[in-house]
Amino acid sequence: MFTGIIEDIGKVTSLTTNGTNLDISIKSNITHELKIDQSVSHNGVCLTVVAIQENLYIVTAIKETLEKSNLGSLQVGSPINLERAMKLGDRLDGHLVQGHVDQTAICVSVQEVQGSWYFTFTYNTSFGNVTIEKGSITVNGVSLTVVNSEKDRFSVAIIPYTYSHTNFYTIKKGDTVNIEFDLVGKYLKRFLMK
Repeated sequence: MFTGIIEDIGKVTSLTTNGTNLDISIKSNITHELKIDQSVSHNGVCLTVVAIQENLYIVTAIKETLEKSNLGSLQVGSPINLERAMKLGDRLDGHLVQGHVDQTAICVSVQEVQGSWYFTFTYNTSFGNVTIEKGSITVNGVSLTVVNSEKDRFSVAIIPYTYSHTNFYTIKKGDTVNIEFDLVGKYLKRFLMK
């Protein structure tokens, strides 16, 4: 379980195909604090650390993960949002995030407004996911508040700190991002559908 508060921006150093899996090597400032078998969120995707080599660590993404997230489009040098699993008893500064990406979305607009940024994303509604105004959403692992919620799109407002301390500074129109919809909202929707 995660909170959506990014700890570090890692850098992809190598990508190795292993059957239908992808081994991702990442250089990060938190590598020295990691251990093998630990869960870490990578752009919102929970992956297990399988190896550690000095300031690099390796995780493996399976075919399903690559198909349902933007991890398959990573390149050497790509910045990647990182968060270690939350500890029980810590403050929950973001919201409850599972690290299970529901689907991807496409950035359709980036607007700078007096020092902040509004990013608008569109997503495929056939999966049954919805956003609600002022509800929580996770974009590339970042806990955010939905603004301008519509049937197949939503916006988020990004403050300068978030812009420079996550990989939001790299997102431009046409880019694909990982989306995890609000956990409580998903359970309520499923309950109401019965």
